[in-house]
Amino acid sequence: MLDRSIAPAIHDAVSFTFELPACQKTVCLNQIPIYWLQAGTQEVVEVSWVFKAGIWAESQTAVAQATAALLKNGTAHKSAYRLNEAIEYYGASLKVTANNDFSTVTLHALSKHLPLLLPVIKEIIAEAIFPEEEVNIYKQNALQRLSVNLRQCDFVANRHIDAFVFGRQHPYGKFTEQPDIEALSSSVLNDFHKKHYSAGNCTIFVSGNFEESNLNLVMDHFGKDSWNDTQATTSIIGYDKQPNEVLKHRINNDPNGVQGAVRMARPFLMRTDPIFAETLVLNTVFGGYFGSRLMANIREEKGFTYGIYSSLISYQYEGMMMIATEAGKDVCEQTVAEIHKEMKLLQDSPIDAEELMLVKNYLLGSILGDLDGPFSIMQRWKNLILNNQTEADFHRSIAVYKNITAERLQELAQQYLNPEAFYELIVV
Repeated sequence: MLDRSIAPAIHDAVSFTFELPACQKTVCLNQIPIYWLQAGTQEVVEVSWVFKAGIWAESQTAVAQATAALLKNGTAHKSAYRLNEAIEYYGASLKVTANNDFSTVTLHALSKHLPLLLPVIKEIIAEAIFPEEEVNIYKQNALQRLSVNLRQCDFVANRHIDAFVFGRQHPYGKFTEQPDIEALSSSVLNDFHKKHYSAGNCTIFVSGNFEESNLNLVMDHFGKDSWNDTQATTSIIGYDKQPNEVLKHRINNDPNGVQGAVRMARPFLMRTDPIFAETLVLNTVFGGYFGSRLMANIREEKGFTYGIYSSLISYQYEGMMMIATEAGKDVCEQTVAEIHKEMKLLQDSPIDAEELMLVKNYLLGSILGDLDGPFSIMQRWKNLILNNQTEADFHRSIAVYKNITAERLQELAQQYLNPEAFYELIVV
């Protein structure tokens, strides 16, 4: 019998064995790959259609995000109201997003409703027409949002730091301005849609508690004909980086504001680099979680900000390390100085065993959370697959998190945490 007067043993996450539940792959008749994972107790399913239709693919600024935003706003047979009603009637949700590399259409629904929902989703993805009145409403709202956002220091800082690192004309560095929104039209969005939302440019992910018949339904609706492929182009466009030659920047955005935005960034390794996992541990120590060095100093000790983080941003073709925070206008320069100080401390002294164990447990504990539930497991697989990685890469990362030493982190800090390698921007 269980003795509840005795506390259970506490185990560090580094002692756990990590297994990534298997993900299956089926290739359809039209060559669309479907990755699927059956798991979970509730009869719910997530289906994601991923297209290489992000900002990288657009030849006209603002088109990728506008296409994603208006994808479910009308087809040749149904209005935006009828499409949304058809989805919401079954308690389902449909979300369309676009980022730098991909656009993603994600459906969450009860498994039993897939037979009625999949034809609607197929119509939305393959037959969207982008009615002019819907485009005009989107443009009006987008212009208003832009006008409001340009008064915010953090918004302005995010726009400029990307441009400094990658170049103003690079897909990862360009940003939307008023003429870009005004140039949008139904014909422009239709052209982008027909070229990029196609069977030849699609990868499908299915996860949840579903029957084999549900998977067959997805294949029947999306895996037989080459929808939209007559006008598809999936070639990779090459771009040259033209980073800003000046590293230190100050922008006066709001004379009456009391807060400023601080951004520091540098080009960095991509996720596929052999030592990326090691640098991720270093970044976590430095500023990657709530207990980081930056947070302890600049939030807890100095009280300059509510939060400060550093992150490793890995796109399909480039990478970046960025430090971001908002602080009082009068302490922004001091914040930068403290960031430099924390960089030097990591370069000069190895971290102690207790701090290193805390960071290892944090990273491994986060992965344990990601392996709980079919949707989060599939998200882990999706990150691997879309970045041309395998399960072996997952296990290599686990081994790094468990075994990396303080001495190795100090070496990495000396290599990658040099203030002179970072763009430095303050917007006030």
